[in-house]
Amino acid sequence: MKIKLGVMFGGETVEHEVSIISALQAIQNLNKDKYEVIPIYIGKDRTFYTGSVLTEIDTFKDFEVNKKNVKEVSLYKKGNKFYLQNTSGLIRKDITDVDIVLPVVHGNNVEDGTLAGFLDTIGIPYVGPHVLGASLGQDKVAMKQIMASGNISIVDYTWFFDSEYLDDKDKILKNIKKLGYPVVVKPATLGSSVGITLVKNEKTIEKAIEEAISYDNKIVVEKAVENLVEVNASVLGNYENQKVSPLEEVMGLDEILSYSDKYLGGSKTKGVKSSGSKGMASTNRIIPARISKKLTTEIQETSKEVFKLLNLSGVCRIDYLIDKKTEKFYVNEPNTIPGSLSFYLWKEAGLEYKDLLDEMISIAIKEYKNKSKKTMSFESNILAGFSGSKGSKGLKGAKN
Repeated sequence: MKIKLGVMFGGETVEHEVSIISALQAIQNLNKDKYEVIPIYIGKDRTFYTGSVLTEIDTFKDFEVNKKNVKEVSLYKKGNKFYLQNTSGLIRKDITDVDIVLPVVHGNNVEDGTLAGFLDTIGIPYVGPHVLGASLGQDKVAMKQIMASGNISIVDYTWFFDSEYLDDKDKILKNIKKLGYPVVVKPATLGSSVGITLVKNEKTIEKAIEEAISYDNKIVVEKAVENLVEVNASVLGNYENQKVSPLEEVMGLDEILSYSDKYLGGSKTKGVKSSGSKGMASTNRIIPARISKKLTTEIQETSKEVFKLLNLSGVCRIDYLIDKKTEKFYVNEPNTIPGSLSFYLWKEAGLEYKDLLDEMISIAIKEYKNKSKKTMSFESNILAGFSGSKGSKGLKGAKN
């Protein structure tokens, strides 16, 4: 019997289209002999949809026109099973049951733990990071604070809320000046390099901050690494076991790896792999990265530490910044559900995409079974002796 796998993607996020690309890549590579794939698309209006046409990229080129070919649904639990139920029309009908969910989502409102929390509340098993790991991975400030507590090397930085900048711009600008230019200005909770600007001097700092504020209410400003080499590593596993992919050296056309570099095409750089606009799989890269064996090993071991520190699961990608003169490296950020699920890195390790997806799903099933053995609630009912009309006296009765 095939496993009924709901692949969830989309969402109200600036990375909506990137999620679609990543999800359709995964759907195309899933082993159809093992899985019955059920696409679950979250529209920009936060409505859930399902239908076979959601596995075709052309459907999303004009989704409002193609909506007639899909069904609005909700995901809910009935007994010990989970169902997609048709929510349009007067009669609500179960369309199919779902055994497990594979979220392939990026960005705010989905990858940041909100979707994981929804799935946890329902109780359905799902692949990838749980609420804490997802939320820490999405917030660059919280992530840096956790990294520092674990003695993980990060670049010098400062951060602030948009309201603080509006109230006392001069104070914020002084703090940035203390870091020393050049700096990198980022929205704290976005991914895919959206809203990021490299700032070389004070003349353009305010414009960069305003750009970041247009996307987020929390802003992080980092000291730029000079003599920069960017490398990425992917980690597969959970808190018990982790394995790390070969490292990639990422080649951007811009001074920092931009959204355009990642998703809007590739360059013709000699010796660099490129394959057009196919999500992170299309980014220009050299594998393995052109760094020393010692540095490679150190970064791979650090990747395992970061993965455990943030309590991640499934597959993630951890991005690093290296000063090639000093060979000092810094964790830039983790991507808890990375673009294209980093399949291209695992392919270099001899793991085909369908087998990577198999391992991710197996990890999720094992975690779900282990979690099911833990005590999640108690048989006792403390409300039996509670009387709301008696206020705190009711609680005393409950204790007795």
